[in-house]
Amino acid sequence: MRLLSFILVVSIFASCNSSTSKETTSNGDWTLVPFVKADEVNPVLIPDSTTTFNCPIIGNVKWEAKDVFNPAVVVRHDTIFLLYRAEDKVGKFAGTSRIGLAWSNDGLHFTRHPVPVLYPDNDSQKKYEWEGGCEDPRVVEDENGTYFMSYTAYDGDKARLMVASSKDLYHWQKHGLAFSPGTIESGWSKSGSIVSSYKNGTPVATRINGKYWMYWGDTHIFLAVSDDLKYWNVLVSLQSGPISFLPPRPGKFDSDLVEPGPPAMITDSGILLLYNSRNVHSKGDSTLPEGTYTAGQALFDKNDPREILHRVDTPFMKPDKPYEINGQVNNVCFIEGLVKYKGKWFLYYGTADSKIAVAVKQ
Repeated sequence: MRLLSFILVVSIFASCNSSTSKETTSNGDWTLVPFVKADEVNPVLIPDSTTTFNCPIIGNVKWEAKDVFNPAVVVRHDTIFLLYRAEDKVGKFAGTSRIGLAWSNDGLHFTRHPVPVLYPDNDSQKKYEWEGGCEDPRVVEDENGTYFMSYTAYDGDKARLMVASSKDLYHWQKHGLAFSPGTIESGWSKSGSIVSSYKNGTPVATRINGKYWMYWGDTHIFLAVSDDLKYWNVLVSLQSGPISFLPPRPGKFDSDLVEPGPPAMITDSGILLLYNSRNVHSKGDSTLPEGTYTAGQALFDKNDPREILHRVDTPFMKPDKPYEINGQVNNVCFIEGLVKYKGKWFLYYGTADSKIAVAVKQ
């Protein structure tokens, strides 16, 4: 059935171009700005070497002792819940990733659940998740109150986009690969941002033209569609594979790669995609340090998520704090979680692949 759906997607979208003539570069009133970093509390979450977890594969481990970063976020029962990537210090990669959970009643101060809620196990997904782990979650709710997480499984060779679901954020059912094996020639896939309406401040997956849509990728930004939020079909060209709907741009802050941030948001203006980017001097912005990760914004047509309308000229967030400049990977602000809570927008991001911080828009 998934193969038939994939062929159908190919036949419908094979004629798509990778971009449209309507795209303009601007920092206009369609953007969600300004965000102010909460210096009084940042970073809001740091590594913790006191918490332990009885890993079903290797036994007792200090599961968040090395780094915490790249969080998803939702609002549930008038509380912000943060699902974050945490690394231990052991194994051949000196760090297996698991997904932790924390919560807050003000968006700034968090209480942690003592053990991870999603992690590599002796299950059918172990071949994809061990021993690199479960990375970089993004979470949306469906119309029935079920949460769906897109996350990256890393086996030490390939990253693969995966899906899990939960009724309560604590207990997750893994559904496996987001894309059918063989859909992507390289087998590599990451970073799923599902198009959503932000209802009561939290992202709720929303159908457009009868389908759910997801921006994904970590070189260019591609698209996939789904009927159930579990299994996804990539929009491809018969000639060149997955179609790029947001490519890197020579000479700008996003010259080397682009990668989706939080769940894309349906607004009055269109579909607002906050995205991550990396710069290199040889083809990008020479005013930024080599390899700097910054955040941009793009707007797509809300009736046709393939069609880009606008894209910012300059990043709306870049590393300028010590905890963003120095860490496991230097010069990184990596956005993944966005909610509206008590009248304010809270944007959560990983800093230098080491800690978690928040920026707030009134």
